[in-house]
Order: sequence, then structure tokens, then C-alpha cells
Amino acid sequence: MFPGTTTLDRRIAALPKDGLALDAPVTIRWNDNLIPWIEASTDRDMFFSLGLVHGHLRGAQIALLRLVARGRLSEVAGPFAADVDHALRILDFGRAAPEIERRFPPETREAVDAFLAGLNHSVRHGPRPPEAGLLGLSREPYTVGDLLAIGRLAGTDITWLNWFSLLAERGQPGFAELWQRTMRAGSGTTDPGSRQAALLHDVLGGTGRAGSNSVAVAARRSATGGALLANDPHLSMNLPNLWLVAGMRSPSYHAVGFMVPGLPFLAVGRSPDVAWGGTNLRAASSDLFDVSRLPPGDFRTERVTIRQRLWFSARREVRTTPLGPVISDAALVPRQPGPLALRWIGHEPTDEISALLRGSRAHTVAEFRDAFRNFGVSAQNMLVADRAGSIAQFYAATLPDRRGFPPGDPVLDGSDPAATAPWGRLRDAGELPFIRNPPEGVLASANDRPGQEAGVVGYFFSDGDRVNRLRELLAEHPRLSPADLMRIQSDTRSPKAATLAATLLARLDALPGGAPQPAFLAPLRGWDGDYAAAARAPVVFEFLLAKLVPQLLPEQRRANGGEPRGAETGWNFLTTFTIADLDALPPERRDAVLRDAVTTAARDAAPFAAWGDVHQLRAANWLVNLPVIGSRFVVGTWPAGGSRETPMKTSHGLVSGPHQTSFGSMARHVSDMADPDANWFTLFGGQDGWPGSPAYADQLDLWRAGRPVRVPLRPEAVATAFPRVTTLAPGR
Repeated sequence: MFPGTTTLDRRIAALPKDGLALDAPVTIRWNDNLIPWIEASTDRDMFFSLGLVHGHLRGAQIALLRLVARGRLSEVAGPFAADVDHALRILDFGRAAPEIERRFPPETREAVDAFLAGLNHSVRHGPRPPEAGLLGLSREPYTVGDLLAIGRLAGTDITWLNWFSLLAERGQPGFAELWQRTMRAGSGTTDPGSRQAALLHDVLGGTGRAGSNSVAVAARRSATGGALLANDPHLSMNLPNLWLVAGMRSPSYHAVGFMVPGLPFLAVGRSPDVAWGGTNLRAASSDLFDVSRLPPGDFRTERVTIRQRLWFSARREVRTTPLGPVISDAALVPRQPGPLALRWIGHEPTDEISALLRGSRAHTVAEFRDAFRNFGVSAQNMLVADRAGSIAQFYAATLPDRRGFPPGDPVLDGSDPAATAPWGRLRDAGELPFIRNPPEGVLASANDRPGQEAGVVGYFFSDGDRVNRLRELLAEHPRLSPADLMRIQSDTRSPKAATLAATLLARLDALPGGAPQPAFLAPLRGWDGDYAAAARAPVVFEFLLAKLVPQLLPEQRRANGGEPRGAETGWNFLTTFTIADLDALPPERRDAVLRDAVTTAARDAAPFAAWGDVHQLRAANWLVNLPVIGSRFVVGTWPAGGSRETPMKTSHGLVSGPHQTSFGSMARHVSDMADPDANWFTLFGGQDGWPGSPAYADQLDLWRAGRPVRVPLRPEAVATAFPRVTTLAPGR
């Protein structure tokens, strides 16, 4: 591993402690996983110390997040990333930052300024991260605009990735049918195409809060007598993790939870009064507009400079219109007949920092919801539990007041007042549905489609497999414990996979002479959809799907050697159309397709005894992609359970052989409101972003075994569980 190893005590001792802009001493306690617990006598001192700790633990990661958010990847990656940077400059994650900052309430201003001061103190005076020399990172101070741009990057609209894939097909024969099928299925996936497009996909998909599961249990359904809440976010499974865990106490704040490195709030967590978490609502927070009919005066052009490491700077144009930036000018966006502008809520001055700061100070579920009236991106389906035993669900979002989506094309006419009118009135959390204490006593969310009462929210949702499995597991016991919720987070069953497998078996059994390859198909008989790493049935099922689906394409595309397009490989498409498309074939063709798929799948799957032989999970720093030295950043590779839409999500596409999953359930949180100290967190990886630190990947084994780390709230419990102490003193 590069660089050499160090110790926890050395990492803690390296925290810069001289010349600190504090009003009074601050105590930072550390546990054996290098999770910090900060105790301060003023709010300002607490946020300063949080910034200091963020910079110390995740300095290189925050620097890279800023480079992405500002479209400056070429400064470390060279000319290869220039097209990516151009696309990021057009998206302009910092566009709304000046107005957001201007509108900050006083308490948010104080928190952000103090956090920024602590972060910059770490940048100036802390040890340089090991990656700094390798990547050419400088000790560049951060601004409020940088933090807001990082926050907007984390709020990337999930619809963009689907649009960029679909736009490649727009104007081609069959696009109208593809779009209609995408709308019917409710989801699409992205086929990045070029390496640069794949990098843009990874940047936007890996940093945005694209997935997650969340469940809440009311006190009357709890075995402990207190309401329960569990969350497991779904993001890129790389090191360092895109979350860090922290505890904090000051006059206004007392909470523990997950933080985004470089941002001053708890996104998922628990206070003595409230526990909260969210899943991506998959809302369409954007619209695409054809702006070819706008007058020339509506276009503003700016020339930007993209500095490139070890090469000359590049100059590119960025055009904007009243309907947003002209995204089709980016080389990584498929060419279109005319210019397309992107209208995004993230370019509006919504205030997520203030919402989450207020939410962490709320005392009831109602107060928590009220804190989110100006929350914009990424739109979240929030679940919350309080100390009184109540649970609730609401949508933290700001959305155009739409009446529908275009049935034949995702692109709207920018010159049509009816198309742009929904952006004249925006709906927020105060107008969107609010569910409190449902009769079942439980709530579950997994990026599933909202009910009709939410109105027109989006196109692309999970197909319901995960949320239905969560509800099934919650219904198994009249009273649920925190241990039950932890087991749910590790569940690897997909009910729809079991149903689809049984239906395919029925079609195979109906063939003249019965199903071919009976020994190969035997594991599917009675399969319950469990993608356990040691199971054989998922291998049979996935190889069969991979051989069957391409043969269900229209004849013209098959004749031209076509493969399933990005959206057509998504789980929503497979569960919605596989059987319908198979049954639509002429009987002789259908029989031949089934026989061929089974024969070739049996041949190709023969070397693999279990799902974990095919489905692998690699833990590696993102620097693994560097030439020559990249392999030094691999921590390990293991057989993995789970699948696309299992509660323990480990995503993959069509399976034709061994592969590595890199997106899924990468963090876990469970809280019991009956006990202030009953809070558990686990990261895929560890707290410390410093390669070679004992806390860099120490939670991997805990994550794989389903054993979380307890992070209490009461001072006496914190003192016991967090024995290492750092005292910060005001500097001169």
C-alpha cells in the first residue's frame, strides 16, 4: 500500500493545533476507528473544529471534490479530462452560490464561516495528504462558493445520466418506442460510450446521492419501546468512503451521523430527539429545452480556460440562456439537431445547508419537516422518527409544478410558454405529501415511485423490488428490534428475480420435449431470489438472462449486430418487458430463442459454482485507475452477495462472466430512540482518507460481517467509547 503505514496515535497527533481561531478550549474524543466526537462551548468553535477534522481526515478527497465541482479535473488528470471539464463548466455547480450565500440566515453564515476557517487551517498547517504530490495538489484555500459547489455536485439530478444515454438514440429509428418503453418501465440506465463519457458518468453517478434504503418503525411496533430508524445509502463503493461519521455537541447542536466530506452538516443521523435519513426521490429536478427558436440575444457566451496538467491550457466556450446552460455544446453529450438547454433546480438559490442544520436541531417530526421548506437538491424521500415514538415521511424537494411529461420525447420546446410555465411556480416540502404514523406502524423507502398524491414527480424510479422486500421483512415480526433492522440491511433476496425465474422455467417446461439442460436449470426450481454469495441459482438465472435478452431485440437490430441499449439492460426493463417480449415472438422463434439461450448459458456458466465466483467486490482507492502504480491502491477483492435491487444492493448489468460491482450499499446507520446511546454506523472502508492509516479500511470486515460501530450521545458513554482525547486551545 502506498504510502507507508502509520498509527492511530500518530494520525491524531498530526492534527494541526497551533494558532487556532477558537474562543475557548474544545475537546475532540476519538474511538478506535478514528471517529471524532467534538465537544465545544460555542457553536462557532464546534464548526471550526469540524472543518479542521474534515480537512485532516479527508483533505485530498475534499480537494478532488472541489476540482470536480469546479470543472478542474484536467489540473490533475491532464488533457484526457478536458472534455469532462468542459461538460462540468457548462453544468456549473457553483452557479447559484453567490445568491445562496447572500441569503444565508445568520446562524448558517456563522456555521459555514467557522467550518471554512477550520478547513482552511488544516489546508495551510496540516500535513500534506499522500496523494498531493502524486496529483499535484496545492494548499489552495476554500471559499464559501467552493463548499456550495461541492454540495450541488452531491445533489446531481439522476435524470441527467439517463438522458445522456437516451440522447444518443434520439433521432434514430425506433427512438419513440424506446422512450415510451423507458417511460413505462420507469427507469433507464446509462451506457457511457467513450472513456471520457464513462468518466463523466462515474463522476456524476458516484458523487450524487443516487440510491438508498430507509425504514422507520413506530414505537408501538418496536421491541424496545422507542421508534427505530435505519438507513443505508447507495453510492460509489470506493475508498475513501463518500461519508464520514462524526459526533458533536455545542449549545445548539447535539447529534451523531454521516457527513459529506467538506460540508458542515449531518445528512443522515440522530439527535436526542430526532433520527433521520433519506433516499433519493429520483425526482426530475430538471428539464431539457430545445432553444433553437430563441432569439440570438438570449444566448450569452463566455470563454473559459481549462488548465491542463503537463500541457497547455485549453479554451472552451460556455453558452447560457434564460432556460439554462446549453448542455449540448459539451462534446460528451450526444450531438443533437439543435442546441439543448438544461433547466435545473440546482441553479436556483435553494438552501440545503440551512435545512439540514435546522433539521438536526428539531425536536419533533413536524419541526423536522418544517426545516426543509427551501431544500432543493438532491430531492430526498425523507424518513424521520422522534423521541415521542412517532415516525413520518415527506419529500424534501423543490420541483416545477408540472402536469405531465412529454410522451414522445424528453426534450421540450423552449419557445413554447406552456412548456416553460411550470418553472414559474415551484413546489417545496411544505406542499408535497406528509405521512405521519401510518396504521402499519412502519415506513419504507427505496427510490420507489411516489403515490399519486405527490403529483408529477419524475420518470425514473426503482421498480419496487427493494421496497417490497423491505416491507415484507418489516411484516415478519409484530415487534422489531435494532438487530432486525441490521439484518434487513444485509438481505440479499430479490422477489422479482424469483418470479421472473419461475416464469421463464414455465416457458421452458412448455417446450416440446420439456426444458433443455435440466441439470443446469435445477437450481432455479423453487429459488426464492436469494443472491447469496454461495448460491448457484443466481449464476444460472443471470447467465440465462444475458443470453436471452439480446435475442429479444427487434430483428433489424439483431441483424446489424446490435446489443441491448443502456436502458434495455436495467432491472426495470428486464422485469417489465422480458416475458412480454418473449411471448410476443412467433412460437417457433420463441422456442428456438429459449433453447439457444439455455444451451449457451449452460456452457458459459459451467466454470462458476456460486454467485460469488462471478460477482466480486473490490475495495480500492479511486487511484486504482492510475497506470503502473494503480494496483498498489487495491485493499482486497471478495465474493459478494446481493444484486441490482436487493436490499443489500451491489449493482451490476447483464452478466456474461466475472465482474466487479462498484455501486451499492456503502454505509449503514441504525438508531433506537429509546436509548440515546443506541446508534450504530458502518462505512465500506473507514474514517481516514490517509492510505496507510489503521482507520483507512478497518471497517471493511465489520461491514462485510454486518457488525456496526456504536456511536453514543450521552457524555459518559462517549467518554468510555472514545478514550483518546485531543484538546484544542485558542491560538494567539
